[in-house]
Amino acid sequence: MATQVLADDICFGEGPRWHDGRLFFSDMHDRQVKTVSVTGKVSSVVEVENRPSGLGWLPNGDLLIVSMLDRRILLFDGSVLSEHADLSEFAPFECNDMIVDSTGRAYVGHFGFDLNDGASFNHASLIAIETDGKSRVVADHLSFPNGTVITPDGGTLVVAETFAGRLTAFDIVDNGDLENRRLWGQLPAGTAPDGICLDAQGAIWVASPPTNECLRLAEGGEVLERLQVGQGAYACMIGETDTPLLFVMTSPSSSPAECRALRGARVETAPVSVAGAGYP
Repeated sequence: MATQVLADDICFGEGPRWHDGRLFFSDMHDRQVKTVSVTGKVSSVVEVENRPSGLGWLPNGDLLIVSMLDRRILLFDGSVLSEHADLSEFAPFECNDMIVDSTGRAYVGHFGFDLNDGASFNHASLIAIETDGKSRVVADHLSFPNGTVITPDGGTLVVAETFAGRLTAFDIVDNGDLENRRLWGQLPAGTAPDGICLDAQGAIWVASPPTNECLRLAEGGEVLERLQVGQGAYACMIGETDTPLLFVMTSPSSSPAECRALRGARVETAPVSVAGAGYP
């Protein structure tokens, strides 16, 4: 199965989310949240000075945006950008991906160390943010928490631990805390999970930058499908077009300077047989 290029001239696409018939994503190193239509038209939604990443929506339709460098969650109501939560107390370095559940509660990961300056590895945490902006750590000792999904019943959260090459699951209890930590699936050697999305059969698509592919995994780690792309695959999302379509955010580099110079990132697509499910 080959992919098709839907859009290019992107600095670095992250956090893809299917919403209102369009793909929303963060062009991280262009410092903008953007959309792309099914015909490939790219539009800017809002500029985020301190580098946007994870995206999600509150029940009232307001957009939440991870602002990486200043470690905040921003709220965009369609016209005004404001602060929803300040996570600097819990995140010593850049915040990253985010999942928002049906109630508007968000879960956000962070780097745990200064990745771009070559600092020594340090574990990180997942932070829960309530709809009023109050925040707390709900899971720790994670190896670079990245893409995250929540099952359709709202009962299970699965997070990609990039530096451990695995997907880790938790039960979500009524107050949003995470319990019963367990291995959901170990990825094959050489791969590294970044962005992920869930399908209606309970499998998870996993973007793996170092191997230029997306893998479809069953719980337990069995690889069901592999989709090769022409450059690093950093995130993926299933969109509900006429038939299910997997959108893959690809890039030749993740270096901020190289991404801005090259503008070589793309949105690539491939048809898939199973629709998306759960959150995002």
